[in-house]
Amino acid sequence: MSLRITPLTDPAHGPHGRRLAWLASDADSIPAGTAFLRLFDGGQEHLAELDLRVHPAERRKGVGSRLLNIAVATARDNARRCVVAQAEAGSPGDHFLAAHGFRKVLTLRFTRLPLADVDTAVLAEIIERPHPGYRLMSWQGTVPDDLAQTFAASRRAMDDMPMDDTDYGTVTWDVDRVRAAAKAVEQRGDHLHTVVAIDASNGSIAGFTELVIPGNGAGDGQHYGTGVLPEHRGHGLGRWMKAESIRQAHRDYPDLGGLLTDTADSNTHMRQINDGLGYTPTHTTHQHQLDL
Repeated sequence: MSLRITPLTDPAHGPHGRRLAWLASDADSIPAGTAFLRLFDGGQEHLAELDLRVHPAERRKGVGSRLLNIAVATARDNARRCVVAQAEAGSPGDHFLAAHGFRKVLTLRFTRLPLADVDTAVLAEIIERPHPGYRLMSWQGTVPDDLAQTFAASRRAMDDMPMDDTDYGTVTWDVDRVRAAAKAVEQRGDHLHTVVAIDASNGSIAGFTELVIPGNGAGDGQHYGTGVLPEHRGHGLGRWMKAESIRQAHRDYPDLGGLLTDTADSNTHMRQINDGLGYTPTHTTHQHQLDL
């Protein structure tokens, strides 16, 4: 087929990364596929993330390969060491990536908690159980100013999350970055809810969990990150915080259908927390990596 690749202007540029985009169309200017390449910084300057999609009717005509070649060349031009991409296990995208030199580096298990099935009495029991030396706190949107520094510092709780063979690097967080992340959620019209565990001895944040709710309060919410600093692990804080996040969503959003989360297959601890809270599997994806 006669194919034209058009670079697009993507507004998703920010202080901590930028995104490039291309549109593939046929001779009649009918869209056939898209590719988005995110270029990270702040500890991940070696990494690019690809999201490539081809209309089912246009597959096996070279559209995906053309888009992939342009994206990979751009990643090389920007001195990236590797490109990662994600596809549902067994899907055409999964096979496409494997056939084009990508290797599977991580398996992610997606689960969902239907809020209609939540046992609020069980949640209350988890939340009200004493955790000596700690207390829960929460906010919506951007972190309060008096907690901004300790919240940014608590993000290192994610530095050792299981990523298997992914060349992921370490994300560098500061106050500006956590505020920018919250602002991005707000600008697209969604609601960011954060629950933290506070170390009562000094008022610092020992762990956090984040949940994003659609702007209309319907559909499904999405868990972002849950992490506990290494020096505070072993006290059940992850389960405690996540239970409180579920309780708040159940209470404040009566039209919300459920909560979604994804966890590395090798992250047995977080998977056990989710299983114990009632999350059930929906599907599995593979993360693939192309070393440049």
